[in-house]
Amino acid sequence: MAASLWRAVMGTGAASADADSAGGGVEFWRVPERVGWLTKQGEYIKTWRRRWFVLKQGRLFWFKDSTVTRASVPRGVIPVASCLTVKGAEDVLNRPYAFELSTPRETMYFIADTEKEKEEWINYIGRSIVQHSRSVTDAEVVDYDSRPGEK
Repeated sequence: MAASLWRAVMGTGAASADADSAGGGVEFWRVPERVGWLTKQGEYIKTWRRRWFVLKQGRLFWFKDSTVTRASVPRGVIPVASCLTVKGAEDVLNRPYAFELSTPRETMYFIADTEKEKEEWINYIGRSIVQHSRSVTDAEVVDYDSRPGEK
């Protein structure tokens, strides 16, 4: 499933040797919206692993280490448009600085290093969910500052 999710996120199949050359890829190594260490619970084996996370263009990537280059291969990716909620989860996990990210199919758990980092991740991911949600298309967004006829 991770491989098919990766192909869907990158927007290409075997036809493209370089995912960003097809236009569907995300240059996760350049100017990310947010980066940092989080501890993530595994998808199948529920162990906790420290991973480097990169939020960019509506996708949350994670890597084994913080040196992210064009050649880096993410360990996984979550398209935030598919997420329903992001919120604190200290009470669920009984661990400080925990938060959860929920999709229609699953809930993923993360632990930040500090309360401030937890709140920042929740805010950045929440903003990204809203910005990339399919429930509001660009055609439905009204820019009240640029309506014609008003001065």
